[in-house]
This record gives sequence, C-alpha cells and structure tokens, in this order.
Amino acid sequence: MQGIVLTAFADSARVKQQFAHDHADRIVQVATLIAKAFQNGNKVLLFGNGGSSTDAAHIAAEFVGRYRRERVPLPAIALATDIAAITCIANDYGYEELFARQVRAHGRQGDIAIGISTSGNSPNVLKGVEAARDCGLTTIAWTGANGGRLAGLVDYPFLVPSTVTSRIQESHITLGHVLCELVEDHLLGKAS
Repeated sequence: MQGIVLTAFADSARVKQQFAHDHADRIVQVATLIAKAFQNGNKVLLFGNGGSSTDAAHIAAEFVGRYRRERVPLPAIALATDIAAITCIANDYGYEELFARQVRAHGRQGDIAIGISTSGNSPNVLKGVEAARDCGLTTIAWTGANGGRLAGLVDYPFLVPSTVTSRIQESHITLGHVLCELVEDHLLGKAS
C-alpha cells in the first residue's frame, strides 16, 4: 500500500511540474489580466461541474476573502453555488444552460470567465464560455489532456498533461492558488 501512496504523489508532482513548465508564461500573463480586471472594477466568473465546481468556489473564495495577504475583497463569483439559480435554470431551461444564463446575467465586457472541465467537453461549460465570448468577457479554460472542445473556444487555455481526472484537478487547484498569489503581488506589490 505504501507503493500506491508513493506512486500517486510522484505522479501528481510529475504532472504538475510538466504543467508549470508548459504554462509558466501564460500563468503570469493571465494573472496580470485578472489583476488589471480587478483594478478596473471588473469581476471574475468561475464555473464547472462536480470537483471542478468546488475548485471554482474555492478560488472565488480566495479572491473575495484573501489568499495570503490582507487586502480589499476582490469580486469573484462561482456560478455553481446558488442552489436556487441552479435548480431554476436546470428546471426551466435545461442543465446545459446552467452557466450560460448566469454568465449573461452577471458578466459584463471587461470581466473574465474561467470555465473548468477536466475533459473539456462538458456541454454546460461549453455553453457558458460561448455566452462569455458573446458578452465580451475574456475567456480562460482549465482542462486536461487535449483540452476537448473547450480549449479551442477560449482566449487562454490551460491543458494539464494527463488523462487522469484526479491529476488534472490537482493541477487545477495549484494553478488557482498560484494565480491568487500573483494577483495579490500585482495589486499589493511583491511580498517581502
């Protein structure tokens, strides 16, 4: 059993290191875009299903609360946390419209939309990103493997080099934390 533990941690570290190597420049670029959006009074909308929805909620909470440094709250909304909106939209319009309808309600030009899907093929995430593009938002994808359809729909795709859902999600949450750290550094100056 210890072998399973060691293998899982080693695999997770390997995937994360490859992801960081492949995307370091884009991570810095996107962190700067997010920080500038916040400075301009814009917001970040995050959405996904299952574990990806909790990753979206986690990162939204880091922006609204704080990540590491004391600062003003930053406007970020996870679109899978309002159960009344979720059940209303799913019932009245269908589950595939869940994120698109909320993006149209909350998104404004200059805002940023982050769609999270390990496969890159979740219909409601795809429709959410399409709505974001139609509304003039900057679009970002967190996905895995070849990125599915999602990677080709966004301005800034992040593809984790794995087909294993857990490894993809582990890289996504690290990506979210690094973006939070860089955004805080951008807004507050480099931490000492």
